[in-house]
Amino acid sequence: MHRLFIALRPPPVIRETLTATMGGVPGARWQDDDQLHLTLRFIGAIERPVAEDVAAVLASIVAPVPTVRIAGVGRFDQRGRTDTLWAAVTPGDALAALHRKVDQALVRVGLDPERRAYLPHITLARLPRSMGHGPAIERWVADHASLNSEPFTLPHLILYESHLGREGARYDAIARWPLG
Repeated sequence: MHRLFIALRPPPVIRETLTATMGGVPGARWQDDDQLHLTLRFIGAIERPVAEDVAAVLASIVAPVPTVRIAGVGRFDQRGRTDTLWAAVTPGDALAALHRKVDQALVRVGLDPERRAYLPHITLARLPRSMGHGPAIERWVADHASLNSEPFTLPHLILYESHLGREGARYDAIARWPLG
């Protein structure tokens, strides 16, 4: 089985900007440079033949290169506890259109359509269940609320394989296609 997702990778200068925000929340598992990406669609665990179909259909996607910028931070909460800290990416229109194209392509190869609303973001940290909320999280969100960047492009659609381990996830880019 291959645990796959499709993403866009920000350029080094943007990854450096994001890395500079990491810290100040004890217990957070901050992403390293290799993990920084903007997910377009999580696929999950699939067999090799389906993965090959996914790669073939992704290669056929034609879309303009999105030009975006970092615009603030946020957090995902589940059942009253924060489990993820992230940086917002705007404008969302071009990314949402690309997300729809990717989702439609995956449906053509037999995968279920995405059910969740799409929110363009780059995950910066995962928080343990035991943490959930507290002043350090509130302070981090307030301190980085005005995080922003100059516009940048995301020129490649990338198929990643995720390997889960004791230290967290490791992502390997297994295929890449130019946009535009």
